[in-house]
Amino acid sequence: MIKKYNITVNGCAYQVEVEEVKEFTEAVQPVVQKTVAAPATQKVVEPVKETSVKEAPKAVAGGEKIECPMPGTILKVNISEGQTIKKGDVLFVLEAMKMENEIMSPVDGKVAQVAVQKGAAVNTSDLLAVIE
Repeated sequence: MIKKYNITVNGCAYQVEVEEVKEFTEAVQPVVQKTVAAPATQKVVEPVKETSVKEAPKAVAGGEKIECPMPGTILKVNISEGQTIKKGDVLFVLEAMKMENEIMSPVDGKVAQVAVQKGAAVNTSDLLAVIE
């Protein structure tokens, strides 16, 4: 006797047929039949407002440049120009590969420039800030 079942795996529906076997007397070839249905609910993805990265002014030649370690999106900017910071303070929160990464200050100093805003899409080696 063959029975049909509907199975949902990770939001995709599959229809499978299962044959009930009472005794193993002969080899049976497997039959695979897939019916893929659309997921019942669809997520609405809102576009992320992207802002561009500001270029560093040429007047700031000295100081410690904080560069982006990986491509992603700036979720938080915890500093402002003129603010005094200490080594280890969290300057930015960067979302990369669905993970939040904290960008910390490598030195004590004063923030000379903040080159990005919340929501900015950044790439590896983009300038984030300059600390004097």
